[in-house]
Amino acid sequence: MSGAAAGGAQSCIGAAAASCSSAGNSFVAAGGGVGIAGRLPSRVLEHVFSYLDLYDLMRCSLVCWHWNNCLADENSEVWRSLCARSLSEEALRSDILCNLPTHKGKLKSYQHALSSHDCSRNVYVKKNGFTLHRNPIAQSTDGARGKIGFSEGRHAWEIWWEGPLGTVAVIGIATKRAAMQCQGYVALLGTDDQSWGWNLVDNNLLHNGEVNGNFPQCNNAPKYQCNGVRPQIGERIRVILDMDNKTLAFERGFEFLGVAFRGLPKACLFPAVSAVYGNTEVTMVYLGKPLDG
Repeated sequence: MSGAAAGGAQSCIGAAAASCSSAGNSFVAAGGGVGIAGRLPSRVLEHVFSYLDLYDLMRCSLVCWHWNNCLADENSEVWRSLCARSLSEEALRSDILCNLPTHKGKLKSYQHALSSHDCSRNVYVKKNGFTLHRNPIAQSTDGARGKIGFSEGRHAWEIWWEGPLGTVAVIGIATKRAAMQCQGYVALLGTDDQSWGWNLVDNNLLHNGEVNGNFPQCNNAPKYQCNGVRPQIGERIRVILDMDNKTLAFERGFEFLGVAFRGLPKACLFPAVSAVYGNTEVTMVYLGKPLDG
């Protein structure tokens, strides 16, 4: 298909998707079509879809059952093509996304990764799109939020450190109002009522400036293990946010460590991390709905 032809097809696809959006969910539920576009062969649709971005593809999946079925295979050429265009070669070739078996899953993870625009001025997100690097700034605690927050549903993501933890290394959740930088070396997540954190250094749970006990709740709980020698990485901690039951839980490896926080507010909560050690790196990978859900 020539560039002009592909462009014309994209316009047709976009117009159909927009018309479906305005028609409402009843149209989709009834299995309605969109004229000629709704009867295009799957191979033609897949070729045109391979030119679209994630937002447009999600809209296209709502147009009719035919289009939805064309996009149902999360490892199809459509999702593979978009994955190759959107994600860095480093992210695709490394083991960062090893727990995400589908191309669509990898794209969603990138969409939910740590934000390069919602973080301390002393950190930056590396070219792989998933790893946060903290610059060696003295007397500063620096954090970052994920790109997307959650107000409903169940969500899981993995976090791990590459390099020393320092005196404070906290993972958890935060609202948009929570600070992502402060002076000194402190447990930034959990210093106010806008964030909840687990300090991996001393195993303390933190919220509203108070220690809410040790975690996990067992005798001689093991500390987080990291490895600063590349390309090896530290243990992957899985964070499980349940906005339906208002809880935050953690897993390590295949072991469920328990619920750390209950009674979370009805608000939009974002994955978040905070670090103090110079040149340390933290990686976050969004997994989607927990496997036990």
